[in-house]
Amino acid sequence: MTSIEVQSLTKEYGTKRAVDDLTFTVLPGRVTGFLGPNGAGKSTTMRLVLGLDRPTSGTATVGGHAYPALHEPLRHVGALLDAQAAHGSRTARDHLRTLATSNRITDRRVDEVLEETGLAAVARRRVKTYSLGMRQRLGIAAALLGDPGVVMLDEPSNGLDPEGIIWIRALLRRLAREGRTVLVSSHLMNETASFADHLVVLGRGRLLTDTPMREFIHARVHPSVRIRTTDPTALKTVLAEHGHDAAEHEDGSWRVQHARVDDIGRLASAAGVPLLELAAEEGTLEQAYLDLTAAETEFTAQPQEA
Repeated sequence: MTSIEVQSLTKEYGTKRAVDDLTFTVLPGRVTGFLGPNGAGKSTTMRLVLGLDRPTSGTATVGGHAYPALHEPLRHVGALLDAQAAHGSRTARDHLRTLATSNRITDRRVDEVLEETGLAAVARRRVKTYSLGMRQRLGIAAALLGDPGVVMLDEPSNGLDPEGIIWIRALLRRLAREGRTVLVSSHLMNETASFADHLVVLGRGRLLTDTPMREFIHARVHPSVRIRTTDPTALKTVLAEHGHDAAEHEDGSWRVQHARVDDIGRLASAAGVPLLELAAEEGTLEQAYLDLTAAETEFTAQPQEA
């Protein structure tokens, strides 16, 4: 089983501790979202896993091995940390061929990943002519080049158009279905919610949570029910009789906190309360994330006075 294992990992830069005694495991067969505010230590942790930085203490291994010890590492780990890494004067195909040669990967595989990432038609254009989204696709192509069991991507949706965002979601889910270990760092909560099965969240270099995404949301944000009715008095009466409190909003709808739509629907139906709308309002990843990290944000803007 190829997993990413981080054990008691610490990284200090002078007096600043960027990663603080961090321990977690990223397992195969699922997409793990790697979240945290700016300065939380996500990028540093990924660099430590890839051997680009040396830890002050602790270990970060892939399949039980340190990345620098891996023979032909692109066959084991594919990573995108910086979409600007490719040399601008090279063509995309030459960039990938150079990487492939260093790991005994065939030119045929180069052409396969160019096709898979939608770059085949522009593969012989110089990288400096590429848009940010095209560079992002090239970085993902490089990560997939060795057909690795572990894929690590930092902000893979950055610069992609709507079609590209849909494509990257499908790609991540496919990689997980194939049994690969997939770690994706992102600041986009709604986007992460569309593909992640599991979450690892950091704050100021420390582990805040390591949990399935659904459990994380349900533990921190309670569901509510949105209702529209022509008889709010009857609605409030029947809800109060069953221990529910309805609050009216400016748009004329009513919200019932800590409730499920099936339960509220049955109560309203049994009491003959006319309903124009009955909808569940589930908690979102963004709400749960902000609730968890509110005290962990290093850089915050103060609200402007009107």
